[in-house]
Amino acid sequence: MKSQDGRALARENELNVMRALHRIGWLRTRDLAALVWQRWSRNPAGVPSLKPAEPTAAGLRMAQRTLRRLRDRRLVLSSRAPDGSVIYALAEAGARALQQVGLMAESGKDLLRTFSAGHYLHRRTANEIAVAAIIEGYRVATEREIAQGRWFGGKDGIAGKKPDVLLRGDGLVWWVEVERSRKNAKDYGRLLAWLGIVGRDALRLPGPELLGDGLRWGKVVFVCTAAFRAKLCRDLATAGWKKIHIDTLILFETSLYVFKDISFS
Repeated sequence: MKSQDGRALARENELNVMRALHRIGWLRTRDLAALVWQRWSRNPAGVPSLKPAEPTAAGLRMAQRTLRRLRDRRLVLSSRAPDGSVIYALAEAGARALQQVGLMAESGKDLLRTFSAGHYLHRRTANEIAVAAIIEGYRVATEREIAQGRWFGGKDGIAGKKPDVLLRGDGLVWWVEVERSRKNAKDYGRLLAWLGIVGRDALRLPGPELLGDGLRWGKVVFVCTAAFRAKLCRDLATAGWKKIHIDTLILFETSLYVFKDISFS
C-alpha cells in the first residue's frame, strides 16, 4: 500500500510540475520548488508583495527528484540560462501527457533556444512575480498565457496593450509591467498615451468599462529602476497628472529585483 501511495504521490508531483511549465513556459528548479511544494493562500490580502517566493529545503529536494524523473523520461527539456541557472520547459512528450488530462498544452522547446541576457532577466522577473502572486492567492495570467491569448484580454489586450503579468484579487486588477531598460521614444509615447486612457477609465463614476466583468483597477505596477520611476513621474506631471492621481493609479517597485546586465567571465 505504501509503495502504491508513493507512486501516486510521485505521479501527482510530476503532473503539477508539468502544469506549472504549461502555464509559465519555463522555470528554474527554485521556482518550481516554491510553486509546487508550498501551500497557496485561498484569498489575497491587500497589495501584492511582488517579493520572490523562497522555496524550502524540502521543496528543493522534491523538485530536484521530480525533475530528474521527468527529464529521464523525456517529458521535460532543460537548458543553461545566461546566469548559469538550469531552466526547464515541456517536451513534446510532456505536452502530450497533459493533453491526455484535458489541457491544450504544447512543447516549450522554442522557449529554450538562444535568447539574450536582457530577455532572460525580463522573463525571469515576470516569472518570479507570477509564482509569488499565485502562492499569495491571486488569480494570475502569466507572461506565457498572455502571449498566447489565454487571459481575459485575449489577443488584442486592453486598450491595445498587454501586461507582462496580470493579477486579480477581490475584484481588483493589478497590471504588472517589468521595465528593465530604457524604452525607445515610440514605445514610451504609446505607454504614456495608454496610461492616460487607463487613468480616465479608472476615474469613471459608473466604474471602469475597459475591464468588464465587474472588475476595478487596482494599480498599474512598474517593476523598474529608480531612474525609470523618476522619468515617468516627471513626464506624467508634464502631461497634466497630479501627484494624487499618480499615487492612486501607479505603484513602483524599485528594490526587489536587480536589473544589471549579466556579465560573462
